[in-house]
Order: sequence, then C-alpha cells, then structure tokens
Amino acid sequence: MQNGQDTGKLILRLALGILILLHGIAKLKGGVGGIAGMLGNAGLPAFLAYGVYIGEVLAPLLLIVGLYTRFAALIMVVNMLFAIGLVHMGQLAKLNQTGGWDLELQGMYLFSALAIVFLGAGRYSMGGNNGKMN
Repeated sequence: MQNGQDTGKLILRLALGILILLHGIAKLKGGVGGIAGMLGNAGLPAFLAYGVYIGEVLAPLLLIVGLYTRFAALIMVVNMLFAIGLVHMGQLAKLNQTGGWDLELQGMYLFSALAIVFLGAGRYSMGGNNGKMN
C-alpha cells in the first residue's frame, strides 16, 4: 500500500508544481511590475515582488523533483496567501455563477501545498522518503 501513497504524493507534487511553475514562467516573461504596484498600494516594499520568483519558479521546481519538498511547499503556501491577500480578498466570501467558490483555483493551490507540507515528498523524489525536508 505504501507504493500507492508514494504514487499519490508524486502526482500531487507534479500537478501543483507544474501548474504554479506555469504562472512563474509568465512572470519571468512579463516581469513583476504589476505585483510591485500592488505591494506598494498595500503599504509593503515593492522589492518583495521579486519573491514571486521564489514562490512560483524555485519552489515549484524543488517540488517537482522532490528536494526540500516540505520547505518548498511552505513557500508556496506563503505565496498563495500573499496572492489571495493582495488580489483576491474581495472574492473570499463569494460564490461564482455555477455555485463554486470564486477562489477555488487559488484555494486548491493553497490547500494542496499545505497538504504537501504535512505529507512530504514520498519515495519517488530526489530526496527520497528520508531526505532533507521530505
């Protein structure tokens, strides 16, 4: 049964890592100017916008390969909390036209990353079951 659990962890890591990495690639191409503006409007230093490269490029890559997985997932949790706080607070308590939560995508990213923080990477990872932060 352990193989099934490790396979499930791999699927979860790959799905979350790849989907968030795509957002990171878009930020690499387009820059973080918009995020810097949002941070400035919230009274936070604009240089924090560069943290998106850690949360949407580095952390997903670590998650995909399974190295420092719990730490990478924790970074993604923080990244999603910033995204929700800066961009999506107005949607927090809203449902969409089909009855789903307006933030279901962001919620899925956030809670999947949180699950990985607790589950770890599993055997099918560079760090292995007993690797650092896995």
